[in-house]
Amino acid sequence: MDVTGLINTREGWVDRRIFWDQAIYEQELERVFARAWLFVAHESELPRPGDFLTTYMGQDSVIVARHTDGRIRVFTNSCTHRGNRICFADGGNARQFTCNYHGWSFGTDGALLGQHEEAHYAGWIDKSQWGLQNARVETYKGLVFACFDADAPSLEDYLGDYRWYLDIVLDQTDEGTEFIGGCVRNDFQANWKFGVENFIGDSLHASWTHDSGAKAMTYGKPVPEFMPVEQDSFHANANGHGWEGGTDGLGTLGIMSLRRPVIMAYYQQKRAQMARRLGELRATRLFGSVVSASVFPNFSYLPGIGTMRVWHPKGPRRIELRAWTIVNRDMPDEVRNAMRDACMETFSPSGVFEMDDGENWENATRANEGVVTRRQRLHYGLRVGTSRRDDPDLPGNISRPMYSDVNQLAFYQRWLDFMTGQSWRDIPRVR
Repeated sequence: MDVTGLINTREGWVDRRIFWDQAIYEQELERVFARAWLFVAHESELPRPGDFLTTYMGQDSVIVARHTDGRIRVFTNSCTHRGNRICFADGGNARQFTCNYHGWSFGTDGALLGQHEEAHYAGWIDKSQWGLQNARVETYKGLVFACFDADAPSLEDYLGDYRWYLDIVLDQTDEGTEFIGGCVRNDFQANWKFGVENFIGDSLHASWTHDSGAKAMTYGKPVPEFMPVEQDSFHANANGHGWEGGTDGLGTLGIMSLRRPVIMAYYQQKRAQMARRLGELRATRLFGSVVSASVFPNFSYLPGIGTMRVWHPKGPRRIELRAWTIVNRDMPDEVRNAMRDACMETFSPSGVFEMDDGENWENATRANEGVVTRRQRLHYGLRVGTSRRDDPDLPGNISRPMYSDVNQLAFYQRWLDFMTGQSWRDIPRVR
């Protein structure tokens, strides 16, 4: 299906069809999710050999397991005999995975180990050819990504200049980061791209959509007091990944610390160490500001608040959101508990901000489908064409200030690259 006429990044508009059309969705599964590097776990979730969790790459169910050699493997969760799902648990520790149907068993590397009534298969099967489909697996500072396309570039090349921004969260201390508190799930009857584009560049909605929620969090103060849209605030994007936010170093930490001052106290004593690792700009002006970010195609996070999340597509009109709290490993228990509680209070199924967003995305998905409504394009033109790749301090494509559609259009340009490219040979390595 030719989708080139559905998005215009020069004029700044998007066709509503991309948010509900079944054929476009099927093409996304083939050309985006089966070819891109996808976040699947944090290394801290799999500390021992045999530890595993189950998740999705697109709509493909996969098992993420630490094998006996210590390496993390990712493979399809579907038996190679009749296709039955092999593992139904969310996670745990196992020596092997055995299908309920005919007893075919697979190792923590996906290799076929044996079957029920195995003697009857003698001469009829080469077990080395009937293991589970393994994905490529690479990690970046604790985050585990997997990719089913052998022609995709390395994860570092895929992230490109955007690694500079990821490091602000992942590289604050020698000890690194970990996930705490388990995985929180939430369902939205909405298209997956709404979640991604909201986090990659839509700060404009915050002071309107979240006004009442913010006042509940801040004893009556509105969002702008914590998120001044100063001229230095910016959109940054590279290869379809994006970061938007301010430069005061205080907005998000200020909101988080009103009820939990231990968070601000921890970072105040940590700033000097962070500056030695990250530099003054990232340690004292970018981290702590109101910031939101996404890694193409469906991984998002909020530096400062500490939520990381994946928008799993479950059809053109449904998202399964999985979210975690990320903390520094050296955080005292009091601080990490405060971070977890703040995440639940803001961005969880009961969070004051998550509910606001979900309602809007569900209504937008439904409304865009109207037979007459769909004839009219959607405006994505705020500051279109203003990004430049020559900022002396910030890598990637930069546009100021942060009230803008620039990052959203960069995400959709990357979406077009994947949707129109026949293979990775057709997809630009740098955007």
